[in-house]
Amino acid sequence: MIPTTSEVFQPDGLIARRLSRFEARGEQSEMAEAVAAAIADRRHLVVEAGTGVGKSFAYLVPSILATAGRQGNEGEARRRVVISTHTISLQEQLISRDIPFLNAVLPLEFSAVLVKGRGNYLSLRRMAGAVDKSRTLFESEEQRQLKQIKDWSQSTYDGSLADLGFSPLSNVWDEVRSEHGNCLGKKCPTYDDCYYYRARRRVWNADILVVNHALFFSDLALRREGASVLPEYDVVVFDEAHMLEDVAAAHLGVTVSNGQFNYLFNKLYNDRNQKGLLISHNLTEGQQLVARLRILVDQMFDELEQWRTSAGRPNSRARQPLSVDNTVSSEVHDLSMLIRTFAADLTSEEQKVELNSAADKLDVLGTSLTTWMKQRQDDSVYWIETVGRQNLNIKLMSSPIDVGASLRDNLFSQIPSVILTSATLAVGKQDFSFFRNRIGLTKATELKLGSPFDYHTQAKLVLPDSMPDPGESPALYESAVIDRIRQHVDDTEGGVFVLFTSYKMLQSAARVLQPWFVSRNRLLLCQGEGLQRSLLLERFRQDGQAVLFGTESFWQGVDVPGDALKNVIITKLPFSVPDHPLLEARVERIRERGENPFTQYQVPEAAIKLRQGFGRLIRTATDSGQVVILDPRLRTKPYGRIFLESLPDCQRVVAASTQKK
Repeated sequence: MIPTTSEVFQPDGLIARRLSRFEARGEQSEMAEAVAAAIADRRHLVVEAGTGVGKSFAYLVPSILATAGRQGNEGEARRRVVISTHTISLQEQLISRDIPFLNAVLPLEFSAVLVKGRGNYLSLRRMAGAVDKSRTLFESEEQRQLKQIKDWSQSTYDGSLADLGFSPLSNVWDEVRSEHGNCLGKKCPTYDDCYYYRARRRVWNADILVVNHALFFSDLALRREGASVLPEYDVVVFDEAHMLEDVAAAHLGVTVSNGQFNYLFNKLYNDRNQKGLLISHNLTEGQQLVARLRILVDQMFDELEQWRTSAGRPNSRARQPLSVDNTVSSEVHDLSMLIRTFAADLTSEEQKVELNSAADKLDVLGTSLTTWMKQRQDDSVYWIETVGRQNLNIKLMSSPIDVGASLRDNLFSQIPSVILTSATLAVGKQDFSFFRNRIGLTKATELKLGSPFDYHTQAKLVLPDSMPDPGESPALYESAVIDRIRQHVDDTEGGVFVLFTSYKMLQSAARVLQPWFVSRNRLLLCQGEGLQRSLLLERFRQDGQAVLFGTESFWQGVDVPGDALKNVIITKLPFSVPDHPLLEARVERIRERGENPFTQYQVPEAAIKLRQGFGRLIRTATDSGQVVILDPRLRTKPYGRIFLESLPDCQRVVAASTQKK
């Protein structure tokens, strides 16, 4: 007998019987019932569930029961559910902890699979080919890593990069990974042992597919071209749904860089060390064309960089096609045709598919460059970004101005039931209109659930008195922020997060405050100074009294329960950089509709980000501490009320400065 959703979550239900510490939560049960109803009625659902509700169980249980319900009807295809998350940590929680637990608890059989991109899997055929050609492809360190991969291949069952005990150089893994355009399919001599096809069969037979947002939107983009990575599905659940617009915009646009061209050219023919695919085939004419293309790419991207630094706008936005000749794309396509013609005369299917795959990559790069230069994608914004100083990587970027129309037509109109959940979707007390407008969701059921945590006793919101306005007096404001950081760190027993909206201000504050932290014998950790985020967090947790300066990536997706984090200091309201090309274009579009972009877009977007930053403090029912928001505009500007209404109901204190000048 298949249980109902409510039976699973009852105080004496299936979960409580197996989990002694399980605590029945009304918010969790209400969310689960809403998800079950949306799936059954083929409706879309937007549900905000505060920290501690237990969102994952609340959508997993009805999703699992829905697959079983469909299987119980003879002759009816089963219902497949996709669960999409933004962070790897949540994916790991679902696939390693939550789903195995529910598999043991629920009295029905179901299968769940973590879906990885194809490039995560080793190709045994390509690996063997790389070993055979290793002297023409790789130098000594790369050859050593290739041998390690070969040894690992003899013992691994999974065959994915996550199972490999080290991080190989990207050019080594690129030569051995599974690729769509470099695959013989059933003709491959290693097909029966293929790691990718083994994983693909599990995916196609699974009831629950766990993916990340990036893979989901890559699949959605492919579906517009008639292809796909994922099998057909009936339901998709987006956890961490507040990130949807940004991820969709990144995957529905175009990015092409001189670094991509040079990387591919090095794989084909590296004249410095005489390595590469064209060397192994002795394709001299192709080698000469690669050498010529290197010069053309350098010249063209130098011209683009010159436009950016001199003739371009301060934000490097290209409002119309640039008057820079594209001398690269046609010759890239010529090189592709030369390689295809050479491959056609070969007898080895393996060599043919390898060369044709390289030609495909050349064509994709050439077409992407033409698309950007001629601005062929309608309703998009185009701009240039640069990374690094030496060996400058120049990136040509584009993104849809409004992803809502694409998601409306390709997602919400195609999939019967889409569930969108996060702890931060609404603005103010209960307004989902900003989120829904941005993603093109015109019709949906809405549900806003608070947190089971007692914020009124667990958390305190501290608002400073007599702070300069950051817009009117930025230098005075930064000086006052530094004073307040000293004050509130001194007052805190336990760890402190200090969240900044710009890396420049973070660096400036760190320089000024470093001697003060030395005098207090207190560990200061700063984002961007060499350590990865995971290692920074590990050191922060272990110390117990550390202070961590972080920017955007620390405003969300960071979980530090207990005394290791007792204070979150927010230096400034997190308005997006107003001159970023994509934000600029979105603001212009809203203004064209006769609306106010500040109140319609910038304020609600910043309010949701502020909620994310506030949410770093209370992660469990036993946590306690304070959030200090140093920006005076919360109290001095009319829009401050929207920010305050968006935050949890907790004690509020106005604090005067105690720092001596």
